[in-house]
Amino acid sequence: MHGDNAMTGETGAEGALAAGLAEGADGYVRCWWQDGLSDYQAYHDTEWGRPVADDRRLFEKICLEGFQAGLSWLTILRKRENFRKTFKNFEFSEVARFTEDDVERLVRDAGIIRHRGKIVSTINNAARALEMVEEFGSLAAYFWSYEPDASARPKRVTKEALVANPTTPVSIKLSKELKKRGWTFVGPTTVYAFMQAMGLVNDHLEGCCCRVEVEAERAAFRRLLTRTD
Repeated sequence: MHGDNAMTGETGAEGALAAGLAEGADGYVRCWWQDGLSDYQAYHDTEWGRPVADDRRLFEKICLEGFQAGLSWLTILRKRENFRKTFKNFEFSEVARFTEDDVERLVRDAGIIRHRGKIVSTINNAARALEMVEEFGSLAAYFWSYEPDASARPKRVTKEALVANPTTPVSIKLSKELKKRGWTFVGPTTVYAFMQAMGLVNDHLEGCCCRVEVEAERAAFRRLLTRTD
């Protein structure tokens, strides 16, 4: 999976890993946030930051980021299969048809986050997603039109830079546009986390074993673009 330099982390004068990097039991150096937990580590290695054009996955992720608000992503990740089961695998044409009876069913489901507002938001956003597909052809065409230019990205992706910037001008703009379109639970921090996860940016740290591989995937990725501005 990893390139030849995967086990080589960024080092300081005394050979210590740079801030934000952690060496796993397998010898690979990764971003700090995966905490060496097997499921979190797998998510970091195989999903986070890799470019996605599949509308179902894009819809799933932006909804789950909304559910994460106030919680950790690990909590959501460990309930993700339950979310998929209860929300029809996030097929938004199906979710848009949910009724108040479905809302009542979901708020009683201990397998997910039983937050009425977030459940109602997911159903609302499914309807908004259908409208977006009608207008732009796909969710991918819309979201990828907000991929930041290289000039808007930090010269070096470090933990300090990421912690200091939980939002960006692009995520603020996209959040505002989504809200204008009637989407909910799409604040700029939620939207930036979505952008990071779906590969619109590559925020694997310099020295992370996945950074170069993810950047190569982004370079080869076929973007479906419909400009929104």
